Amino acid sequence: MRLIGRGGHGAWPESTVDPVVMAAGTVLRLQTIPSREVAAEEPVIVTVGVVRAGTRVNIIPDDAVLRINIRTFNDEVRTHVLAAVERIVKAEAAASGAPAEPEITYYDHFPLTVNDPETARHVAEAFRDYFGADRVTELVDPLPVSEDFGSFGTEWGVPSLFWYVGGTDPELYRRAEKSGRLAEDVPTNHSAKFAPVLHPTLETGIQTLTTASLSYLGR
Repeated sequence: MRLIGRGGHGAWPESTVDPVVMAAGTVLRLQTIPSREVAAEEPVIVTVGVVRAGTRVNIIPDDAVLRINIRTFNDEVRTHVLAAVERIVKAEAAASGAPAEPEITYYDHFPLTVNDPETARHVAEAFRDYFGADRVTELVDPLPVSEDFGSFGTEWGVPSLFWYVGGTDPELYRRAEKSGRLAEDVPTNHSAKFAPVLHPTLETGIQTLTTASLSYLGR
């Protein structure tokens, strides 16, 4: 989204409508959506991943750009959150005396990824047969990561299954878990320090695809 202000010289801020201040207020206020507008048992994540404004320290810019990522497990909650975002952004602009309403543009939207129970049961059995039961774990709690893979099952009605392949050095993980430093020593994907172990991760990934495909086609 683009917050529209009125730029000018940093020496005379009273002659401007500062979009940077507008953006700062918006970012803080958006965090009240999951904490104050949605029930605690409904997982909601509102992340401002991009804040961009200005070119020089002595110039108040004309606009500021925010890019927001929203994650929910419920379509009704999602509708509420999107409406709340628009309400907050427009209210902050009005409170700042903005010369125009914010420009709000929607980009990527992916449906929930819901695994087909029968496919999950069949593939899990194939994995246990091939890898051994000690190397296969079923995740029962929903995860807030986003994936366009949800289009296969939820949107197109194709029986589908999404699985993960571990890529962390087991010894590194054990040490970090023991020291209570998982977040610091085992970076997640999208971290600049994310570095999965190439082998056997690559081989395991290929083996899962081959095992699942052959077992499913030969069922």
